Amino acid sequence: MNALRSVVFALAIAAFTPPFALLVLACFFLPRLRRNSFISIWARFVLLLARVLYGIRFKVEGAEHLPKSASVVLANHQSAWETFAFQVIFPPQSYVLKRELLWIPFFGWALALMSPIAIDRGRGSAALRQVARKGARRLAQGLWVIVFPEGTRYPPGRHGRWRLGGAWLAAASGAPVVPVAHNAGLLWPNGRFPQRAGVITVRIGAPIASAEREPQAINDEAHAWVEAQNQALSRGH
Repeated sequence: MNALRSVVFALAIAAFTPPFALLVLACFFLPRLRRNSFISIWARFVLLLARVLYGIRFKVEGAEHLPKSASVVLANHQSAWETFAFQVIFPPQSYVLKRELLWIPFFGWALALMSPIAIDRGRGSAALRQVARKGARRLAQGLWVIVFPEGTRYPPGRHGRWRLGGAWLAAASGAPVVPVAHNAGLLWPNGRFPQRAGVITVRIGAPIASAEREPQAINDEAHAWVEAQNQALSRGH
């Protein structure tokens, strides 16, 4: 049965994505925030499929912590799910991502219109400066900046080294950091289709002040909170 669901899931996304991407490209003239809100329809479609076909729902804890102004989100990364769900949970946003994603036909073309911060991770300090420069511009435009500091996906209960890009941006711009933890990998493992029904928990922490602070201190504080929540959520707490 799960194999049949996966086939239907894949076919539905394959059928929906190309025409929707073309429609997105035709809307390039819309203001940035309206364009991002429109593009998020694709993410809502994927989440709807996951709920209907697999019984995957989600709940958000700590939404009252969200600042009124555009902020930098630092979150753990476990699966594809959070890249869809964050478009629904948070205000219009810009992702820090690998530039290679923009080369994917249809998906990447539409992604490029979401004003991402596409970087070459092999460029080290130059990539950090790019994140700070472009990220400050996105924040000024009213877009939240979403960063997965680990740079790749890790299963529940595990984590990788946190890179400084997001904290660097926060320190340079003075924007608050919003730490976010979730357990999406329990239901939607990395590199696989959703596996079973259940409720994914997204936990939002209190904003972390960044003004006149060192990027490493900001990064360490956010990392400590997210890692503690990640461990708890991986055990279902």
